[in-house]
Amino acid sequence: MKKGIKALAEAVNQLHDILIKVSNDFLGLNLTDKDLHFWIMGFIGIAAFMVVFLFTKWLSKLPFGITIISFLYTMTFMFVLVFAIEIQQAITNRGNMEFADAVIGLWGYLVFFMIYAALVLLVLGAKVLYTKYREKDSDIKM
Repeated sequence: MKKGIKALAEAVNQLHDILIKVSNDFLGLNLTDKDLHFWIMGFIGIAAFMVVFLFTKWLSKLPFGITIISFLYTMTFMFVLVFAIEIQQAITNRGNMEFADAVIGLWGYLVFFMIYAALVLLVLGAKVLYTKYREKDSDIKM
């Protein structure tokens, strides 16, 4: 995992250098590092917001839309948390920084969520059966 992060960091550094060169040498904008971060992160952020907004607006109209949105938000949080912990382990030399640790941590969340979803479906199914039984029982008594 360390090698992967280093390769990713190197790729980002190369892209950063290219953007500085293009903006300053070819476009003559004379952007500082902070200026570049402002514009690039601002653009990435607002583009991501638009995509997420449209996607979640569509999802919210589905029968279990809010549950799906909550799942996706939590999954995103878990990705950040799991990789932050792995990076922290590498920085402090406490534990091994391994991609497999991150994956198994995410599997833990997925398994617990599947158990939750199964329990919810079980309760909903029981409610439907109870309502149907009750309706049939009241029809027979009349």
